[in-house]
Amino acid sequence: MGATMQDVALAAGVSIKTVSNVINDYPYVRPATRERVLAAIDQLAYRPNLSARGLRSGKTGIIGLAVPELRENYFAELADAVIRAAEKSGLGVVVEQTNGDRESELRVLSRARTHYMDGILLSPVGMGQADASLLDVPFPLVLLGERIFGGPVDHVTMHNVSSAGAAVEHLLSIGRRRIALVGAEGDDVSDASSWSLRVRGYRRALEQAGIPVDEHLVRRTEHWSRAGGAAALHELIDEGHDFDAVFALNDALALGVLRGLQEAGRRVPDDVAVVGFDNVDEGQFAVPSLTTVDPGREEIARTAVALLVERINEKGTKAPARTMKAEFSIVSRESTGGADAPRVAQ
Repeated sequence: MGATMQDVALAAGVSIKTVSNVINDYPYVRPATRERVLAAIDQLAYRPNLSARGLRSGKTGIIGLAVPELRENYFAELADAVIRAAEKSGLGVVVEQTNGDRESELRVLSRARTHYMDGILLSPVGMGQADASLLDVPFPLVLLGERIFGGPVDHVTMHNVSSAGAAVEHLLSIGRRRIALVGAEGDDVSDASSWSLRVRGYRRALEQAGIPVDEHLVRRTEHWSRAGGAAALHELIDEGHDFDAVFALNDALALGVLRGLQEAGRRVPDDVAVVGFDNVDEGQFAVPSLTTVDPGREEIARTAVALLVERINEKGTKAPARTMKAEFSIVSRESTGGADAPRVAQ
């Protein structure tokens, strides 16, 4: 038999009602008391049952999804895709925003509310490769994104290097040779962050085409936002650099680039072609519509939920961790002179 609420109350030296208040996030519990109850819950691995289904099976029918920022369209649309995929498995989803903060991501893996859930999907940004061992948790967990590879849990990610390379190859195929990149966050491209992997793909594609990388055309941005894209574009123009295409590391940046080009009187795609990354819905309604990399968001959501469901239902010896990558495509639209039909990258 697992621990009961009474066991938690005895261990924490509080009443059963206080334990219930903590579990239900009742706001009027003293911080010291709350921490004592949470510590007892973790120590005893207490898992409350929330429904009749839980009483029968020990499962809640709820999974968690923790993402860095819901204001960023990619993560909002990923959350939507996860919710739809989970519904098909009869699961509800609790979505949490971590703001890309490492401590917030670690709290997702340790707080009492994880006991409400059968498993968690986590997209870390603050955590890095050095934190891989911290993913060894006593509940089903599937990792999303690029920050940590080779960890002890299932991992679903995208082909960042090859898909970024395909975006550059698309620009090369329409005769562009002075291709700027917008969205770098530093000089070190050896880590596994999204920006570094996409920069690596950009550089590789140019090198394979025999085109030297002009470092003046590699632009940093503080944020992957429309404002960041527009500011980087204006810097390129103000500094007098010659370019005939821009590869932006996400669609928000690319939409800002489109705005900046319009403000500067540059025609798209005649003077400058633009490619983004993520295939967010907004891109197809931009003027001109945005060519972009579709990284397989729907497949990522379906695969992640399926892996988590397998782990939730797993019995006996735990199977080895798996890493899976979704297929990508280049969606060719008006910003590179194409139609609105996707071209699948091989």
